[in-house]
Amino acid sequence: MILEQAILYIKPGESEAFEQAFNEAQKIISAMKGYIRHDVLKCIEENDKYVLLVEWETIEDHETGFRKSEEYQEWKKLLHHFYDPFPLVQHYASILS
Repeated sequence: MILEQAILYIKPGESEAFEQAFNEAQKIISAMKGYIRHDVLKCIEENDKYVLLVEWETIEDHETGFRKSEEYQEWKKLLHHFYDPFPLVQHYASILS
C-alpha cells in the first residue's frame, strides 16, 4: 500500500466551494484502479488549508493509472483552480512489517 499525501492551500474565501467540488471529485478518484481509500482533513489552526490522503495499491496506480487518465482531466477541472500554491504531492510506504 502506498499513501499519497498533499497539503492543499485553498485560495482565501474559496473553501466552501472547494469542499463542494471535492464531494463531486471524490467519485472520480474512488472509481480508479488501485484506489483503496481517501480522506480530506481541514486544518483547525489555519483557514483554507487541508490535507489530502489517498491510499493506493501501488505508486503506478496513482502516477500512471490516475494521472494519465481521462478521468484525471475532469478531476483537474473540478479542483486545480482552487489551489494557491499548487500542492506538492508525496508518496509514503510503511516501514512496519
